[in-house]
This record gives sequence, structure tokens and C-alpha cells, in this order.
Amino acid sequence: MEALEAVNAGIWSIAPPLIAIILALVTKEVISSLLIGIFAGALIYSGGNPVEMVVTTFEVMGSKLGENANILIFLGLLGALVVVVTRGGGSSAYGNWAVRKIKTRKGASLATCALGCLIFIDDYFNCLTVGTVMRPVTDKHRISRAKLAYFLDATAAPICIIAPVSSWGASVASYMQDAGAENGMATFISTIPYNLYALLTIIMVVILCVTKIQFGSMTKFEKNAIELGDLHTTSAEDVQTEDLGTKEVSTKGKVYDLVIPILSLIIFTVLAMAYTGGFFAGECSFTESFGNCDSAQSLVLGSLAALVVTFLLYLPRKVLGFRTFMDSITQGIKSMVPAFTILILAWTIGGICNVDYLNTGGFVGNWVNNSSFPVFILPVIIFIVAGFLGFSTGTSWGTMAILIPIGAAICTTPETQTLLIPVLGAILAGAVYGDHISPISDTTILSSTGAGCNHIDHVSTQLWYATVVAACCVIGYLIMGITNSFIIPLVVSVALMAAAMLVLNRIYKKKYQIDYDKIKVEMKVNQPEEISQS
Repeated sequence: MEALEAVNAGIWSIAPPLIAIILALVTKEVISSLLIGIFAGALIYSGGNPVEMVVTTFEVMGSKLGENANILIFLGLLGALVVVVTRGGGSSAYGNWAVRKIKTRKGASLATCALGCLIFIDDYFNCLTVGTVMRPVTDKHRISRAKLAYFLDATAAPICIIAPVSSWGASVASYMQDAGAENGMATFISTIPYNLYALLTIIMVVILCVTKIQFGSMTKFEKNAIELGDLHTTSAEDVQTEDLGTKEVSTKGKVYDLVIPILSLIIFTVLAMAYTGGFFAGECSFTESFGNCDSAQSLVLGSLAALVVTFLLYLPRKVLGFRTFMDSITQGIKSMVPAFTILILAWTIGGICNVDYLNTGGFVGNWVNNSSFPVFILPVIIFIVAGFLGFSTGTSWGTMAILIPIGAAICTTPETQTLLIPVLGAILAGAVYGDHISPISDTTILSSTGAGCNHIDHVSTQLWYATVVAACCVIGYLIMGITNSFIIPLVVSVALMAAAMLVLNRIYKKKYQIDYDKIKVEMKVNQPEEISQS
């Protein structure tokens, strides 16, 4: 305990996540950066003892593996489902159908984001499912994998955090109930219009889909995708191609061979959430069951049921043979090993930073609680602190769990009571922003996994978009502190964001002249071929 008390007394508790984040951004290599950050945190906690450092590291890692075993099982089952559907020809058939129905990049982008908004139950489920379904379509329309990863991430947490019937809404409502709210769900719903980051992110996504606005490092990815057909790299001289294993894809696959497994996954996951939440036992209502559910276990049950449905759909029709089906399960689990590795390391560094070890959140929370600020700047200060904490720890849920009680405690005086809802909204907004820009965030990792995008490429390109939104939110929360209203801050923030996007687009348009006619010519050449193949 002496090491823990010594660490909690100083600023060293924020060193491990900062080390990992800086190294990841500089080296563009996540695993070694996370490992160094983990070992640095364990060394600080153990008081400089290298043996205790190793013991602490694997103690935390083992604990986190146990706590999150269902998430790893879900990822393995989902990877299996993805490969089974791909080999069964469902993805190929859907891609060819979508090419005929979706004629433009705008249509492909909007369809991707619309599907992301519809699957609002859980962010993990959202990232991987939407990526699996829409990747063939966005590839055909030369939307870079980095842009696809952004669409996945931007329609995951920002949608979940404003959806009451979701694992996020249920958890946040419980945090608010524990913090003293009379009705946690009602309080959560009242914060939705004050969650500027989520609302502005959704608006930005729509603008990016319907216009040709490009800015930040994403511009080069899009230029290479459109002009070179290079969906992955940032180097115009290094165009990579992908072996999609087309020789192993069944020619018997139909569009419903993709649709039925995905619908099964959605339906059975919802039913599983109701089951684990106590609805079928008569313990609560259907809506309340989402607040009581074990979302990780529900995802496992839903994905297993979807795999069984796919088995019954494919084998009687001989879309896949038994051996091929089982081999696809093995290959699907193997395909998730990189995601397993990064997630385990991200969970471990989060564990090193939690209250039982370095207590990074406690340090930041106490700093906020003990500082004196003018009342009207409380929302913006809370937003910035939540963003920094989410960025450092890589978890928006952990950030919300730490700061919601602090925010509620701050807003108990007569001067601050009226700012309770704006402050809570700022906490939720900042937590999602910090999670979005953190390389060690599990949602960010799963977005890059779902899109088939290099993880650091996703982080570096999304950073521009997320930070433009966050900068406009800072102005909005300043105004919110003065007006104690959401209407004027929201309007001003949206106007500022639109202006910033136009200015940045003009700057990057001069730097990167994108020839959109190249993709139009390519689509005209390939369209008849795709139709004949279908």
C-alpha cells in the first residue's frame, strides 16, 4: 500500500497512458507502445522493483482477461461468422447487389452511416457488424478504409450515448442514479440535447457523406483511394492489393445468405439482452432489462445463435460443406488475434491506471473537485477534463463512472444547481471525444478492425475530424454556461463547425487536387462486369 499512496500523491499516475499514446503516435506501432506503457505503470506502482513490475503486469492482465472473457469469445464467434458468410458467397452477392442499387460514393457513404445509426444497441456490435456488411460496398466505390473506420467509429459511441435503449444508455442511467438522481434514465434522456459532441459528430458525418469536403490527413487516403484504387496506404508509390481468397468463395451464395445471418445476430442479441436482464423471468420490463443486462454475455449468446442459424441455412443447400464450414470458424477466430492482442493490452494499461493501482482517474477527479472556477465555465472545464481522462485511459465508460459523481457533487450549491444537466452532458460528450482520439480505446480498436484499416492510420485520420468537433464544442459549452440553455450553443457550434470544415476544405483542396472523374470512369468500366458476375 505504500507504493499506492506514494503514486496517488503526485502526477506520475498519468505517465503510463501518456507514454503509450505518445509512442503509438510517433512509432505508429501499437503493441510495443502499449507494452512499454504497461511496464512503466507497473514499475511506478512497484516502487522501482523490476520483479514486482513483471508480477504486477501479469496479475492485472490475468484479472482483465477474466473480466472480459466474454468480449473475447464474442469477437472470436463474430470473426467466425464473418469468414463463414464470406466463404458462403453472401458478402460477394450483397456487394454485387449493392453495386447495382448504390450508384455513387455518396450513396455508399450514407448507407454505411445509416446502418451504423440503426445498430445502436452496443458499440462493439455496431463497429464489427457494420464494417462486415458495408466493406464490400465501400471498397467498390473506392472509399478508403480509413474513411470507413471513421464512419464506423462516428456512428458507434456518438449514437449509443444518445440512445436510451442501449447498453450505454442503461449504464449511464445507473451511474446517474448512483450519483443521486431521482430517476437515472430520465436524467440521462434530459442530457441528450446537451451532448454537443455526439450531436455535432453525427451532423459532421452527414456533411462528409453528402459533400466532397475533405481535410486533414484523411485527404491523402481519399486521394489514393479515388485515383489509384489504393484503399489502405498513404503512399502513392506503394499501392497494396488484397488477396480476398476469391477462389474459396462459394458460387451458390445469395444476398439473403448475408442478410439472414446479420438479422439473426441483431434479433438474438436483443433477445439475449432481455434474457440476461431478467425480462423473461418477469423481473422487469423490456426496456428496464437493457439496464440490467450483461451486454458481453448477451453478445456471446447472440453471435452463437447467429452462427447456428447460418449453419442450418448453408449446409442443407450445400452452400458450404461441413469441413469448409468448420475450417471457416477456425480461420475466423485466427483473424481476430490482432484485435485480441491489442484489446488485452489496452485493458491491462487501463487496469494499471485504475483505483486499485495508480488511480489515474482519482488524481484527475480530485484535481477538478479541489479547483475553484467561475461558475459559468464549469461545463467547458468538465468537457476538457473528461476528454483528457478518456484520452489517457482509453475508456469512455470509466471516465463517465469517475466524473458523473464528481459533476453531481459540484452542482449541489445554489450557484451551480442549475448547471447540473449541462455539466452531466459535458461529461458524456468529453468522455466520447477522449475515447475517439485515444489509440488505446477498445472502440477505436474495433472500428479499425471492422474496417480492415491500420489502427494508427484510423487514429491519426480521425483525430482531425474529432478535434474540429471538440473545438466547436468548447465554444458551445462556454455559451451554455452563460445561457444555461442548449439551443443557442448548439446552433453556434454547428455554424462554427460548418465554417471550419469549409475553410479546411479550401486549404487541403489546394494541397491535394482529387480527380473524382477517375472513379467515375472506373465505375462505368466495371459496372457491366459486376452485373454479369452476379
